Amino acid sequence: MKNITILALAAAFSFGACQAPDTKSETRAEPETKTAMVTDADLANAENTPAEWLTYGGTYEEQRYSTLNKITKDNIKNLGIAWTFDLSTSRGVEATPIVVDGVMYVTGAWSIVHALDARTGEELWTYDPEVSGEDAIKGCCDVVNRGVAVYDGKVYIGVFDGRLEALDAKTGKVAWSTVTVDQSKPYTITMAPRIVKGKVLIGNSGAELGVRGYISAYDAQTGEKVWRFYTVPNPEKKPDGEASDKILADLANNTWGDTGAWTTDGGGGTVWDSVIYDDVNDSVIIGVGNASPWNAKIRDPESNGDNLFLSSILALDADTGTYKWHFQTTPRDQWDYTATQHIIIAELPLGDDGGNRRVVMQAPKNGFFYVLDAADGEFISGDAFVPMNWATGLDENGRPIEAPNARDTAGDGVMLFPGPHGAHNWHPMAFSQQTGLVYIPAQVVPQIFQDEVIPSDPDAYWNLGYNLAAGIPPAYPAGTIDALRKGNQGFLLAWDPVAQKAAWTVPHDGPWNGGVLATSGGLVFQGTIKGDVVAYDAASGEKLWSKSVNSGALSGISTYELDGDQYVAMTTGWGTSFALSAGYEFVSPVAPDVGHVISFKLGGTTDAPDGMAAMDDRTPKGDAFGTPEMVSEGLLHYSQNCLTCHGPLAISSGVTPDLRWSYVTGDKHEWEDILMNGALKDNGMVSFKEQISVEQAEMIRAYVLAQAHMAVANGEAGPAEE
Repeated sequence: MKNITILALAAAFSFGACQAPDTKSETRAEPETKTAMVTDADLANAENTPAEWLTYGGTYEEQRYSTLNKITKDNIKNLGIAWTFDLSTSRGVEATPIVVDGVMYVTGAWSIVHALDARTGEELWTYDPEVSGEDAIKGCCDVVNRGVAVYDGKVYIGVFDGRLEALDAKTGKVAWSTVTVDQSKPYTITMAPRIVKGKVLIGNSGAELGVRGYISAYDAQTGEKVWRFYTVPNPEKKPDGEASDKILADLANNTWGDTGAWTTDGGGGTVWDSVIYDDVNDSVIIGVGNASPWNAKIRDPESNGDNLFLSSILALDADTGTYKWHFQTTPRDQWDYTATQHIIIAELPLGDDGGNRRVVMQAPKNGFFYVLDAADGEFISGDAFVPMNWATGLDENGRPIEAPNARDTAGDGVMLFPGPHGAHNWHPMAFSQQTGLVYIPAQVVPQIFQDEVIPSDPDAYWNLGYNLAAGIPPAYPAGTIDALRKGNQGFLLAWDPVAQKAAWTVPHDGPWNGGVLATSGGLVFQGTIKGDVVAYDAASGEKLWSKSVNSGALSGISTYELDGDQYVAMTTGWGTSFALSAGYEFVSPVAPDVGHVISFKLGGTTDAPDGMAAMDDRTPKGDAFGTPEMVSEGLLHYSQNCLTCHGPLAISSGVTPDLRWSYVTGDKHEWEDILMNGALKDNGMVSFKEQISVEQAEMIRAYVLAQAHMAVANGEAGPAEE
C-alpha cells in the first residue's frame, strides 16, 4: 500500500500556470527581412528544399525528417553552439523554429514572435501581442506557444488569448487580427497554425476548464473565416450552421446523452496541437482532445455512449471542412487520453500486393501506437508502446479492450498508467525514411483517478470531476521526494510501425523529455528535461554526442543549411505543464531559466547560456497552525484551486512562487488580500473569492505552512526564521 501511495503522489500532478510575464518586449520594426513568399507549391515540395524549414513538422507529412547530411555520425563530435538568443521570459517554451530565406521565425512564452538572422541570431524584429497577465488563469499548461506559420510574405501566430494574427514578414507589423474564440470563456491557443491551400488552420485549448472544441480555417489574405468544424455536439444537439452539422446529426449526437455537465461545460474535444495536410487525398487530418469534464459519470451520466469525437483522429475535406472519416482512439474517454499528439503520414510496405500504402501514424496519450489508412481511416494495426494497465489490448477494429477496473473511480479510486500526462504528450516524434522507424518521446507517469470527495464549486476554474488530492497525504516521511522521482519513467523509443514493436529503447532519468528530429546523416536528436541535447545513432540508439544547454530542452527541433553549413536549432526554457505541476525538485537539476533559441553547427564555439541558480532561501516565514483536520481540508481546497499552478505538496516549479517559502504565506492579511481581493491580478494571480471562502483560504494557508515545516523536519529545508 505504501508503494501505491508513493506512485500516486508521483502521479497526482495536474496542469497549469498562473503568473504574468517577467518582461514584455516592445513591438518594433528594425532591419527588414526578406519577403518570405512561401507558396502552396513550396509547402508541397518542402521535402525537396531541406535547406529551409518551412512548416511546423518540416513538411505536410510532418515526419520531422531532413535529408540534410552535413552532420554525420563521423563528425557529430565536432558539433557546437553557433549562436544563442535570449527570449526574455522564464515561462514554458515549446516552439519549433521556422527558417525561410535565411530568417528564423520563433516564438517564446506569451505568444511573443521573434525574427532572427538564422546565421548569427541577430534580432531583426520582435512582435509582442501583449497578452494580459490575467489570461494566464485560462491556461491548463503554462502560457506556451509552439510556433508560427509562414506563407505569402506573412507570419501567422495563434495568440494565447484566442487571436489569430498575420504579421508582415519584413517588419513584424500586424496585417490583420481575428478573434477566433469567445474570450469570455477559458479558451486559449498554444498550437502553431498550419497553412493549407490559402487558408490558415487553427484550433484551441481549454477542455480542462470547460469549453467546446473546434477547428477553424481562415483566409490567409484577409482573416475571414472560411469554415469551422465542431468536434462535439452543442448542448441542444442542433445545427450550428457549420461544416460539422451533418456528421454530428448523422453520427455523433446519438453518442451523447441529453443531461450532464457536458451540456453546461461544453464537452471538450479541443484541437490544441496536431493538424496535418494529406495532399494526396486532399484531407486535413486533426487530433481531437479530451472531455470536459473528464469524469464520464458527471459529464454524461445517462448515456454509455462513445462521446464522439473525443480522443479521435478526424479527416476533413480541405476545401469545405466537411467530414471524411474518423478513428476514435479512446471511446468515452475519462482519463485525459487525448489524441492530439503528433500525427505523421508516411508510405509503408503494408499494401495487399506487398507495395507501399499511405498511412497515418500516431502514438497518443493512451499508450497504443496506431497505423491507419490515410484515405479512409481503416485500422491497419496497433499495439502498446509503453507498459499500461488501463487496457489489455486492441480488438480487430482497433478499439481498446478495457481492463475490468479501469473505470472504478469510486471509493479509493484506481491507479492507472498511463496517467493524464500520457504515454506521449505534445513533444513531437519523428519518422526516418532511412531506417523506417518512428522515434517517440515516451514515458510512464501513473495517476490515481478518484471521484471528488468534496463537491466542485460551479465557479471553479478546473472542472475535471476528480479529486486532484488523490493519493496525497497531508504529511509524508523523509525520502518521499526521492521515491517520487523514481516513480516516473521516460525514454526515447525507436518503434517499428510495420512490425509494431520496439527496435531499441534509451532510458532517461525522468519523463517529459523533448521533441525529436531525424536526419539522413543517420542521426536522431532529442533534448531532455535535464538540460541536455543528445544525438543518437538512428539505427542502434547508441549515444554519439551530447551538450548541456543549462535549461529544459523540450521543444521541437528543426534543421537548415546556410552557406554550406548545416544548423540544428531549438528553443529551451523551463515551464510547460509537467514542469509546473511537478517542479524541478521532482524532475530536473536545472532551475527555472529564461528561454533561449540555440543553434548548433559543426565547429560552433559559443558557450551555452548560464543557467539560473536554484532558490536558496528555503525557510518557513510563519508558524505552523491549525488542527490536523483543518490542514487536511486545506489540502483538498489547495488541490482544487492552487495545485495546477503552485505544484503538488505545495512544491513549486520555481516558475510560479513556492508558497512554502513566501513571506505572503506568513501574513494572514496579505494572504487574504491576494487570494480574495486579487491584489496581484495583473501578475496572473486573480481573485479566488468566487471559488473559496475566507475560512477556506485560511485552511489552505495552514496546509502550505504545514508543508513548509514538514520539509524542515525531513531535512529538505532550513529552520524557520526566528
